[in-house]
Amino acid sequence: MAEISRFIWMLEQIYTFMIIGYVLLSWLPNARESFIGEWLGKLVEPYLSPFRRFIPPIGGMLDISPIVAIFALQFVAYGIIAVIDVFV
Repeated sequence: MAEISRFIWMLEQIYTFMIIGYVLLSWLPNARESFIGEWLGKLVEPYLSPFRRFIPPIGGMLDISPIVAIFALQFVAYGIIAVIDVFV
């Protein structure tokens, strides 16, 4: 039972690091056009796009939607872990 919780926690951590890596790539010129940038974009953009629709950039430049997306991901992952721990 603890293995399932650890697995979900590990997946959440990996995806969080992928989001952070994708955001950091935006700071480097042409980094998102690299193989890793395109790969991360295909995995992370579908999750980030709903948050970007509802959270506009601050001052037209500062995008805080990845921060909100990470908090939402952690909230859902820890909620799933709590439900699994209660019922299993």
